[in-house]
Amino acid sequence: MLENHPQRDEIRLENVLAALGNPMRMTVISILADGGEHTCGSLLKGVSKSTLTHHWRVLREGGIIWQKPSGRENLLSLRRDDLDARFPGLLDSLLSATQQDPLTRTTLDDFLVK
Repeated sequence: MLENHPQRDEIRLENVLAALGNPMRMTVISILADGGEHTCGSLLKGVSKSTLTHHWRVLREGGIIWQKPSGRENLLSLRRDDLDARFPGLLDSLLSATQQDPLTRTTLDDFLVK
């Protein structure tokens, strides 16, 4: 694992909410909610590597994702167990809201790799 992954009991609600207040990062969480691991370059379209690096750092340091090296890439996965333990129902509520709100869904769809 890369450094700067907070322990479960160090994940702060304000950091989670701040990180997920960005549509690109919310798109990433929507994709990672499938429970799998995804390479960094496979999640968002039309985004520079430096911008992706920034978003991965915010999500990692917020305790939302695991990021681990795998060859020349990094693999990302959602820290669902940790988030559900710290803030029960929060992640499910946010993911549900992104699916139910047409404006949010349209915004998130703009970033999806198709």
